[in-house]
Amino acid sequence: MSLPLILGALWVVASAITAMLPMRQQMIPGIALLLAAPVLLVWIGWLHGWLWLAIGLFAFLSMFRNPLLYFARRALGRPAPLPKELEK
Repeated sequence: MSLPLILGALWVVASAITAMLPMRQQMIPGIALLLAAPVLLVWIGWLHGWLWLAIGLFAFLSMFRNPLLYFARRALGRPAPLPKELEK
């Protein structure tokens, strides 16, 4: 098994553990996972082909759909309400 696939499996485990944390404690590890994912996906795609890149990208977009929608709305200047758990 190659190093990028092992790191990808560890990334999935880390994201599952992060998802089990309370919402306020998910921010820092979630952002780290969000930033690491594109690098890891490109590395997997480079070594194993576009099909595995597409599968990984689909999984990534599925798991991070809400944060990505939030950042997209903010970038487009549209209202992006925070979840109730994060409001003060």
